[in-house]
Amino acid sequence: MLELSGGRLPDPHPPYGACLQPPLRAGNLSVGYDPRPSAVGEARAEVRRQLEGWGLADHGDLLDTAVLLVSELATNALLHSASHFRLTLSAAHGVLRCEVTDTGRRTPQVLEAGCAESGRGMFLVEALARRWGCHQDGTGKTVWFELGTCGCDGCGRRLR
Repeated sequence: MLELSGGRLPDPHPPYGACLQPPLRAGNLSVGYDPRPSAVGEARAEVRRQLEGWGLADHGDLLDTAVLLVSELATNALLHSASHFRLTLSAAHGVLRCEVTDTGRRTPQVLEAGCAESGRGMFLVEALARRWGCHQDGTGKTVWFELGTCGCDGCGRRLR
């Protein structure tokens, strides 16, 4: 029989222990929106409400960044697909993932942030998110981004 003495040794590389997490059973949200201009503001308000409810509103710029980037993705869904869209949020293991799904097939492009009045949404996503991407979903696409939820070294980064 194996006997341990001296107590437990700390994990030298705790993958998630130091990262703040949302409360149990509060890590996912999915809301559908009709294709109308007020839907973008409703999506922003929902992100704010949800992050506050998960206790993630006071973590640096996380709340403001998530609201801004969701606003950009929701606006793109309305402008380029003119369809219903779905906002999905999930928070786990130091990562907030935000997804916007619509019926458009056009893949978003990162444009230079020149003097134009529009076209900078994906530039902002590229600049502010830890990671982002787009995948086709049958009749549409999902554009997503991830943000770290704490200041831990490596928080929100892809495991290799």
